[in-house]
Amino acid sequence: MPPRKKKPADQAELFTASTPKEIQAILWKAADKLRGSMDANQYKEFVLGLIFLKYVSDAFEERREQLAKELAEEGIAEDRLEEFLEDQDEYTGHHVFWVPESARWSSISANAKSGNVGEVLDQAMDAIMKANPSLTGVLPKIFNKDNVDKKRLAELVDLITDARFGGSDDKPAQDVLGEVYEYFLGNFARAEGKRGGEFYTPSSVVRLLVEVLEPYEGRVYDPACGSGGMFVQAAKFIEAHRGRGHKADISVYGQELNERTWRLAKMNLAIHGIDGNLAARWGDTFADDKHPDLKADYVMANPPFNIKDWARNESDPRWKFGVPPRGNANYAWLQHMISKLGERGTAGVVLANGSMSSQQSGEGEIRQALVDGDMVACMVALPAQLFRTTAIPACLWFLAKDKSPGGVKGQKVAAADRRGEILFIDARDMGEMVDRTERVLMEADLAKIAGTYHAWRGTTSAKDAGESYADMPGFCASADLKTVQEHGYVLTPGRYVGAAEVDDEGAEAVPDRIARLTGELYALFDMSRELEDSVRKQLGRVESDYS
Repeated sequence: MPPRKKKPADQAELFTASTPKEIQAILWKAADKLRGSMDANQYKEFVLGLIFLKYVSDAFEERREQLAKELAEEGIAEDRLEEFLEDQDEYTGHHVFWVPESARWSSISANAKSGNVGEVLDQAMDAIMKANPSLTGVLPKIFNKDNVDKKRLAELVDLITDARFGGSDDKPAQDVLGEVYEYFLGNFARAEGKRGGEFYTPSSVVRLLVEVLEPYEGRVYDPACGSGGMFVQAAKFIEAHRGRGHKADISVYGQELNERTWRLAKMNLAIHGIDGNLAARWGDTFADDKHPDLKADYVMANPPFNIKDWARNESDPRWKFGVPPRGNANYAWLQHMISKLGERGTAGVVLANGSMSSQQSGEGEIRQALVDGDMVACMVALPAQLFRTTAIPACLWFLAKDKSPGGVKGQKVAAADRRGEILFIDARDMGEMVDRTERVLMEADLAKIAGTYHAWRGTTSAKDAGESYADMPGFCASADLKTVQEHGYVLTPGRYVGAAEVDDEGAEAVPDRIARLTGELYALFDMSRELEDSVRKQLGRVESDYS
């Protein structure tokens, strides 16, 4: 018997991996060899497209095996089995994409060493899109280009074949592949730096938005959906609280400006088994709203910060609280999302810190109108370094159409009446550094912030947990509109929560002292910016008077 052919080093390493995380790291290392002269955006689409192809093929084969067992139990004759096994409705009816024979991974793997692996993959992508109208124009056909190293591509196909993304009772194959896809998205965002923020929001920030909003059922909308992370996390939230069978309790709507990112989002939703309406094609949310009549129960978004060049139309009916300035789209995003909220709709939005205090170009007046209109429910100041892709400090805006006791969708109990109040949370000292440049909000942080909001709002989850709300110096405070007005409608949490209480019996601990002084310094920075804005405004008036 001839000796067995030795596996390449990466493959040998793969067979010793015992956890999904180890497999993810090895696949990333192997895929990275293909980078070469390929454009970073193309490379991302290239690798994630390959993972998606493996997923749809694995899901198809799992359904095929299940169908074969069902047919055997029904006593279908063997000579008719193939006819039933190739019935497309038996797959699409179970939310499984139909995969033509030439596009199945077994066929791709068998032809990987033929020298034309790029052509085989492009043809497979094309065949799947033709067989599944919802994927039309989504899958990348970029594998047969001159800048692709066909030898390394064939090795990667072999590696993915041997990875055996098989599921288990506690972690189905769909979840394993979903984790791999998310892992690659995160790594690509880190590798691309600032540009990575266009398609990826850190998972702990997404989780915080979802945990606060609690989207158990209804319509979920993201007007700048990137690669679809908000939708995936919303589905995971439902599964965690109500089981896998309730994922369909939400309807997903989204829009994305970048064509390649739109494709990534479509693939991401498909891998996670989420039926989403991301429109027939990509488009600018301001210039071409793809969901003009939508009224959503939940809006979650991380729109690009401080956009200067955007499709501004002064007569747009969305600007009910004031026309946003030409040089910054932050308040355009806020008002667009408000326009999409249903009667009891709530929204969670990531924005730059400047949005909480800016007085430039009429933004202060718009913020005042939002506060006076009782649209703002909660403001959260986030810690620094959560976003690898930008150094701009960020915050969360939580908006609500109805803060009355009956204004929370899906609640079994009457919520607290919070009309005329805003909750302020200062979370700047939360999270842990996972390396020299990135901070992550931990489970305890997420629970504390979300639990505080739920207790303040008096929701079912707070009542079930026996939580009641109380101001906590240095962390949270509930302020009425009169107090906010006295602060000039500035919504920086540090102004309202104050400093944490210090134990009189002993000296203040050094870490606590640093955190307190840092918070006070940030508050002074905010005040300095406000004074600067005011001085600039007055100087502008003087110049106009004498010009």
